[in-house]
Amino acid sequence: MGEYLSQRKKISVSSIRQSKEKSKKISMVTCYDATFAHLVNQANIDVVLVGDSLANVVLGHTSTVKATMSDMLHHGAAVSRSIQTAHICVDMPFMSYRISPSETLKNAMRLVQAGGAESVKVEGAVTSMIATLTAADVPVMGHLGLTPQSIHSLGGYRVQGRAAAAARKIVEDAKRIEDAGAYALVLEMVPAELAQEITQSLEIPTIGIGAGAYCDGQVLVLYDLLGLNPDFNPKFLKKFANLGHQVVDALNQFQHEVQHGSFPSACHSFAQKREIKDNQAVACE
Repeated sequence: MGEYLSQRKKISVSSIRQSKEKSKKISMVTCYDATFAHLVNQANIDVVLVGDSLANVVLGHTSTVKATMSDMLHHGAAVSRSIQTAHICVDMPFMSYRISPSETLKNAMRLVQAGGAESVKVEGAVTSMIATLTAADVPVMGHLGLTPQSIHSLGGYRVQGRAAAAARKIVEDAKRIEDAGAYALVLEMVPAELAQEITQSLEIPTIGIGAGAYCDGQVLVLYDLLGLNPDFNPKFLKKFANLGHQVVDALNQFQHEVQHGSFPSACHSFAQKREIKDNQAVACE
């Protein structure tokens, strides 16, 4: 495995853009900590997004609005320490890129320098801020459709762009985001036909979540695709494992063995005097 990883090349913004030209689908997962990042690093994932969804998934809040710059810096740095090949994109949290160009640049600089970001993601058609960042050589990923940081104004987590006027605005915003210099665009919870139209109209790749199969790539939250929360079952989610049940089973087994004295056994214990060699020690089953 180590030799295999050493032969893989670091995925750059350029290679992500070229994926569309080569008709190569992009895989992206959100990740928030070093342990999971270490596992992701052993897979063939193209992009790791340190998402502000950590506010919900890791910190227990009800909205991504609660994620702070400190949160994103802390978790971005943790993930970046374990990722060697995938491209690392970090969300700019709520209001960190809407106040002024100088504040936007300052926050993006912190995410790159201290948070391990190789690019940043912003929500909405904030084209002036995207242009400001790209002019300063900070690569930007856009995000349209359901934009969770705007959940209060959107009125809930619902599909966007079903009405003709709303769909047309998303199409126009997507083009404006591309023209502002973004290298990719996330489309979240929009009709598949609308995502197809946008994907075909842009030169930059689209990455969908709840946006159908026509996007140039797909993203899911790592915890969700692993089935770590059995109660979370949105229509767009496919669970590629059911680890939540396995975790509960493992914890119950641990409690049972502790309660009945079968753990720890001799193989998990240390003797006062070591009278046998390591290769003759009691082996654990």
